[in-house]
Amino acid sequence: MIDYISGKLAELTPTYAVLETHGVGYSIHIALPTYSSLMGAEMAKLYVYEVIREDAYLLYGFMNQTERQLFLLLISVSGIGANTARMIMSSYSVKEIQEMIATSNETALNSIKGIGIKTAQRIIIDLKDKILKIEGIEAASFAPALGSASKDEAVSALVMLGFPQALSVKTVEKIIKDDPSLKVEQLIKMALKMM
Repeated sequence: MIDYISGKLAELTPTYAVLETHGVGYSIHIALPTYSSLMGAEMAKLYVYEVIREDAYLLYGFMNQTERQLFLLLISVSGIGANTARMIMSSYSVKEIQEMIATSNETALNSIKGIGIKTAQRIIIDLKDKILKIEGIEAASFAPALGSASKDEAVSALVMLGFPQALSVKTVEKIIKDDPSLKVEQLIKMALKMM
């Protein structure tokens, strides 16, 4: 198994990078945060996950081992393949995904393209206990419920007012992070000012 590949960054797109090492170019699938981190770099090191199928040999690359661990947890969930896991990791940062799962935030997961409510629930059920075991994550960094009932109500209200789901979730989460004690009405008013 290949653990990582390091070498010259020969090509970079939002979905894949080509790393050249010892005259061989490896095409490696990446998520958007990895693309952002690699922009402007001449040399790179990517931790790799290999997918060997009958019709393809695919490599998925990550900036660090924490990202790779999260990816492996995501693909361990029934119904989540490598491309869906990459879509999830392109939509939010590793920390945000871990926080969503740890705080049972179905709404935020459901807002990701290709993730239905049942899949979001399955991700939370399967990974809630495992997510805090990822190296570098402290259980204390997540508020126990992060006002999840208030948050869900506020997001629902904003969506009914015509705002996009993903934008509503991000805005409400940002407000709650600053002040978790806010009531639903206050959350909605503050979110409307920010949108």
